[in-house]
Amino acid sequence: MIRRKPTHPGTVFLEDVMKPLYLTVTEAAEMLGVSRKTLSEFVNEKASLSPEMALRISKATNTSAESWMNMQQKLTLWKAYQKEPKNVTVFPSEVSM
Repeated sequence: MIRRKPTHPGTVFLEDVMKPLYLTVTEAAEMLGVSRKTLSEFVNEKASLSPEMALRISKATNTSAESWMNMQQKLTLWKAYQKEPKNVTVFPSEVSM
């Protein structure tokens, strides 16, 4: 299990892409072909990264959609571990049929 909370991909996009290029949310949203609200929710960690957004970012930044989705997957799994169910019973190792 990952102990430290993984960085949200929206934060990575904001800090590593938008800020160095001096792009506003409005400008970046226009370049990605999404609404300002959609991008704002993503970079402010109010929305998860969708596969469609990962493709848009990958095309705009010449990176892989998989790398962006991996960031989201790590964060999503970390959040699930924080609420790990306690009422799960392990299946028996041998199943008789």
